[in-house]
Amino acid sequence: MYWSSWSDFRAMGGHAFFVWMSYGALLLAVVVEMLLLRARRKRALAAIEEERDLETEN
Repeated sequence: MYWSSWSDFRAMGGHAFFVWMSYGALLLAVVVEMLLLRARRKRALAAIEEERDLETEN
């Protein structure tokens, strides 16, 4: 698509609200997913470490 100015680009032909809200929702979903992945990774590593500690005690 071709826009004659930055304000036309930001307006997205009158659909700016929906377009930018879609980008915002996507960004929010990606950030939340990254945070959840980090938390799951920490729990998994803690479980592995706990299992190793139990194995070394026996």
